[in-house]
Amino acid sequence: MPEPGSTAARAEARETLERLWARGRAFLGTRTAIMGGAMSWVSEHTLTAAISNAGGFGVLACGSMGPDLLAREIEATKALTDKPFGVNLITMHPQLDDLIGVCLAAKVGHVVLAGGVPSGAAVRAVKDGGARLICFAPALVLARRLVRLGADALVIEGSEAGGHIGPVSLTVLAQEILPQVRDVPVFVAGGLGRGEAIVAYLEMGASGAQLGTRFAAAEESIAHPRFKQAFVRAQARDAVPSVQLDPRFPVIPVRGLANEGSRKFLEFQAETIRRFQDGQLSREEAQLAIEHFWAGALRRAVIDGDVETGSVMAGQSVGLVGSVQKVAEIIDELVEQAVAALAVRHRIAM
Repeated sequence: MPEPGSTAARAEARETLERLWARGRAFLGTRTAIMGGAMSWVSEHTLTAAISNAGGFGVLACGSMGPDLLAREIEATKALTDKPFGVNLITMHPQLDDLIGVCLAAKVGHVVLAGGVPSGAAVRAVKDGGARLICFAPALVLARRLVRLGADALVIEGSEAGGHIGPVSLTVLAQEILPQVRDVPVFVAGGLGRGEAIVAYLEMGASGAQLGTRFAAAEESIAHPRFKQAFVRAQARDAVPSVQLDPRFPVIPVRGLANEGSRKFLEFQAETIRRFQDGQLSREEAQLAIEHFWAGALRRAVIDGDVETGSVMAGQSVGLVGSVQKVAEIIDELVEQAVAALAVRHRIAM
């Protein structure tokens, strides 16, 4: 009976891990089934290539880029890695068709369509062009619909994630979707920061995991040093969703670190609502003002280092960011934690 820390136990644990995420690894073409989350201003070519080179699967965030800039980013990524990587496109982008064309022309192997249910035309364009399609599924009914549409894999992301979030935690989404969706690989995301958690979801049926917050604070991330140090100092409870004061003026929920900017946003909402009620603003003008409050705020935080009034998007796993590490160290650490957890379970089961 091998001890948990013995060579034999760890070898068995590694074999188990390889079996648990074999489907995800095969789909991505990578050493590990760990995807990088696509984060605007952060997931550019440097970080994307670093994740792929370290055995994960880097995902380039297109965001609001136009076709020409995306083409340059893809080529810059290829110049840094010969490993597989994907490109994340927003379904609401006005030039989506052209962006898909750019990915296909560059022979990107995996395209992620995010931000809404993709059209049948977009799905056909990706698949007819020879790329594999990954979509986000925030509920079981949508997961099944996306599979019928032609998605080759799904990501289920819980509300613990950073940036734009849905209303349901990963814990619940995993219980709802993983036992029911077996036709395609399903990757879990949201609040993940340690290998033990990844193992738990793999054992529930996930094929792999997607992480964003830990990679945002990586050494290879182009984020400003002040942005990264804000992650190092933060606790899980500091990463909170944006607050909506009035249901008449919807606020898209975004999770980030509470700061002066988030406090000012509450004050701005209150003042804007007062002006609407006083007849100084129309409803449309008030809604537009609220929506524009954060314009450019993410770039200010990531690139300029304005962590006080900028939007410091971060998931609740930010409390697990203890230091600025190289991407390879993060991935190796996650794998070692997963192996150690499985070694202990093997010991208990014997």
